[in-house]
Amino acid sequence: MSSSAIAPVPGTGAVAPPAPRRRPRRRHRGYAQTVWWFVLPAAALYAFAVIVPAVQGSLFAFTDWDGVSAQVNPVGLDQFVAILTDPYGLTAVRNTLIIAVCVTVFQNLLGLLIALGVNARIKSRNILRTVFFAPVVITTIAIGFLWQNLLSPNGAINQALTGVGLGGLRQNWLGEPTTALASVIFVVIWQFVGYSMVIFLAGLQGIPDEVLEASAIDGAGPLRRFWYVVRPMLAPAITINVMLSVIGGFKIFDQVFIMTQGGPGGSTNTISTLIYTNAFQLGRFGYGAALAIVLTIFVAAASAVQYRLLSKQEG
Repeated sequence: MSSSAIAPVPGTGAVAPPAPRRRPRRRHRGYAQTVWWFVLPAAALYAFAVIVPAVQGSLFAFTDWDGVSAQVNPVGLDQFVAILTDPYGLTAVRNTLIIAVCVTVFQNLLGLLIALGVNARIKSRNILRTVFFAPVVITTIAIGFLWQNLLSPNGAINQALTGVGLGGLRQNWLGEPTTALASVIFVVIWQFVGYSMVIFLAGLQGIPDEVLEASAIDGAGPLRRFWYVVRPMLAPAITINVMLSVIGGFKIFDQVFIMTQGGPGGSTNTISTLIYTNAFQLGRFGYGAALAIVLTIFVAAASAVQYRLLSKQEG
């Protein structure tokens, strides 16, 4: 055995054991290749069903294709210029922004308040959670038809107002431009506030009771305890809820199409309904594809901005 393998320990005369040899790290190339064989089928299917149609649809935004004929003529940015000059397009963009903002603010605010209420130790909390979450599991089409009947001129809402002596408040809720958009926003919030409630409730139940008790002992009142203790610990739930409501608000289609079909006079049109109308009813597929690109940009920009702002609160 060489002298370098066993050396005396300085100052003791004892012999130190030989240092263990480090084995070189083996690169698991075979394992990585095996993983890719499992990923490739799903990736190929995703590319075939999502990426390729999305790219093809985006290219049609720069043409005048009607969606049927074989003739496709390039028009450059004319379709995007038409959006800025089309009064229906501008109204749809404005309505989409209004719906997204209102749904994001009120759905999350009400969802948080309801979550705080049903998180309390009351006997009926499980029943209340079920009641508030029930509309979420109903399809949006069924919800649209339900509220279309409730808000009709002779529907249950107007009959209830007459029955309690408030007949002067009767409205043609879905037939007037001043009330139609607000009615659609109300229905969307009513259906999905329970979804936000569940996410907030999961975040609230993850807060240790000891933290709340310690803040109460330190003299923090309910409002200060919520703002300085509960709110920071709910930051991940707030980020998720805001992102989902922003995306849902921009993409809203079913409720508007079922309840008003974009009327009256296009006053409730959104970008999604205008895409459907132009691409599949009016034969303006290129214009519809341009609107879809605008919608994609709105969703991506709004999601990125709010995620960047809210993710800072999680640190």
